[in-house]
Amino acid sequence: MNSTSNEILPQDYRMTELGPLPKEWEIINLDEIIDLKRGISWRKEEANKEGNGIPVIGIPNIKENGIIDFIDTYFLTKDIPVDKMLRINDILFVGSSGSIKNIGRNVLIREIQKNKFTYASFTFLGRVDPLKANTEYIFYLLNSPMVDYNKYARRASDGKYNFQLTQFKNEQKLPLPPLPEQQRIADVLSAVQEAKEKTEAVIDATKALKKSMMKHLFTYGPVSPEEAENVPLKETEIGKVPEEWKVVKLGEVTEKAKQKDPRRDSSNEFKYVDVSAISNDALKITSYSEFLGKDAPHRARKAIQTDDIIFATVRPYLKRIAIVPENLNGQIVSTAFCVIRCKKQIANPYYIFYTVSLDNFVNSVTENQRGSSYPAVTDKDILNQYVPLPPLPVQQKIASILSAIDAKIEAEENKKQALEELFKTLLDNLMTAKIRVNHLEVPS
Repeated sequence: MNSTSNEILPQDYRMTELGPLPKEWEIINLDEIIDLKRGISWRKEEANKEGNGIPVIGIPNIKENGIIDFIDTYFLTKDIPVDKMLRINDILFVGSSGSIKNIGRNVLIREIQKNKFTYASFTFLGRVDPLKANTEYIFYLLNSPMVDYNKYARRASDGKYNFQLTQFKNEQKLPLPPLPEQQRIADVLSAVQEAKEKTEAVIDATKALKKSMMKHLFTYGPVSPEEAENVPLKETEIGKVPEEWKVVKLGEVTEKAKQKDPRRDSSNEFKYVDVSAISNDALKITSYSEFLGKDAPHRARKAIQTDDIIFATVRPYLKRIAIVPENLNGQIVSTAFCVIRCKKQIANPYYIFYTVSLDNFVNSVTENQRGSSYPAVTDKDILNQYVPLPPLPVQQKIASILSAIDAKIEAEENKKQALEELFKTLLDNLMTAKIRVNHLEVPS
């Protein structure tokens, strides 16, 4: 924290080497409150993946989201010292990586069987003294801007970055409030984190609902599960669909989108959407660039309209598909997109958007890709694909159902983002005492 010596301090604050802090807060060395140990090493013959021995948590198991992934775990048949066994409330760190951003990545062990897991070399463990500090508080503090792990990383001759544990122990200073305030800070941050995790669970459940609903809607139409049993189906080129539906080539329900060279008007400003601007998770345009005609990228050639669907022809399996919003009407996209413009008298654009985002459709398109380093398909490959075409009112109903689910997902994603920003703000301000926890209410 940067601060000047003549800064006017709030009442009951003092100037410290970490900046202005409450008078009752201490400044401590990390090793005063936490015992840090390196992980265990082993010989090749002492390790297996068949489940024989003690499971060992290594660097690949420590994920960015603060959880441990047990999928790819080694087991050790050697004797493990008791102090090298993981316990609840231990903090496990990544101590070596080819990427400096991974150094110091850590996880708080909240649930684990006692004396059932150990931890690998090139990880290191922190065990907080509960008489001196609150483990949850220290965990959040170690993930705040107060700690710069890059400062302790050194690049080895093999190109990997290794964490300098001794330097970390000796040099890292931390602010330490009284224990009751540590607990309150941890409670506030945990409440926000828990709200975020609940939101993530809602997002996951809603995405699962959408996947299930798409399968149902494109097989039986917008009917209840009970009514689905009575829907007569027919076998087609793309599988079973309701008897009243047609199956047509996509090109039959779309019209050709014109190309446009923005360089012809050198002073005209336009918005440009490249393939990288598409989120293949949300299936939407997340950004665009602005250019004058004279500076137009050489791929900026395809004009778009509101409700056009853009489908990336490069690596189609990546599913970079989006529907054009109103604010991009009349703008330009890359020639690496197939622009799908629906004949609205027979095809609802949102229905077609959901149709071309189906895994079966994308997989069928991908079968036509050519090239190894830059695999791609042509517009014709996409427009020649078969799609189910129910009557227009049915299309509109299917689109409405799926759009409502997407709106729910988007609302929850926005809520998650707001909680993430709140957490970061609180983490910084609480750990530097810019905000005192006594002034906050812990969310229920």
